[in-house]
Amino acid sequence: MYENLLLDILDGVAILTVNREKSLNAINSQTMAELGQFFKTDALTISGLKGVIVTGAGPKAFVAGADIKEFLGLSAAAGEQLSQHGHDVFDAIEAFSRPVIAVVNGFALGAGCELAMACHLRIAEEHARFGLPEVNLGLIPGYGGTQRMARYVGRAKALELMMTTDMIPAAQALQLGLVNHVTPSGEGMTKATEIIEKIATKAPLAIAAAIACVNAYDEKNTNGFKVEVSQFGHLTGSDDFTEGATAFVEKRKATFHGK
Repeated sequence: MYENLLLDILDGVAILTVNREKSLNAINSQTMAELGQFFKTDALTISGLKGVIVTGAGPKAFVAGADIKEFLGLSAAAGEQLSQHGHDVFDAIEAFSRPVIAVVNGFALGAGCELAMACHLRIAEEHARFGLPEVNLGLIPGYGGTQRMARYVGRAKALELMMTTDMIPAAQALQLGLVNHVTPSGEGMTKATEIIEKIATKAPLAIAAAIACVNAYDEKNTNGFKVEVSQFGHLTGSDDFTEGATAFVEKRKATFHGK
């Protein structure tokens, strides 16, 4: 099905593994195309999908960057097209209606850090390292990294990380708000699955609406407050709201159907 991704579905949880271990899971054009195919098309056909976990093959790297060999010789126009394609794919991850959690099991550098930041949540195993080293190559992060890093850690720290290219360990990433949790090595998948299973007990339409509203916060020319009002109104007319409110009044557990 894919050349560079492995897909396993366990009890409604899709585990998507970037499988280029010999290249430290670097993202090349084929991998980017496959990520887009999964999140824009294939994932929508998975019945009963609770969420997606994104991780990297092997013990060393989540994704240690992009395949720089593919960048050599690009014209300015081709470079802009390459960046736009990366934005389109990572935006699709960020807008996905089910929770997407990155399990960072090693180096998350450059495009790998950008991929992790496009996911809704990040679980870092204690040996993980994050960084945006693109200025060492005469480039900048091109897949949304300049914007998402500033969102998570603040403008000044984002600029420091991008300009110095310093890597930060998992513990510091947690302190800065870049990741949600740090686990012992080898336990990130367990934590991510636990979170997805917890979210799966909630109303799916409401989860999708929450994702859309939070994403609207950073969208240019979009009033996130208006998006919230619209989504709230939409949800009040849903069967899930009727079930959730009724269950609350009747002091029982709600059963949601995403309608």
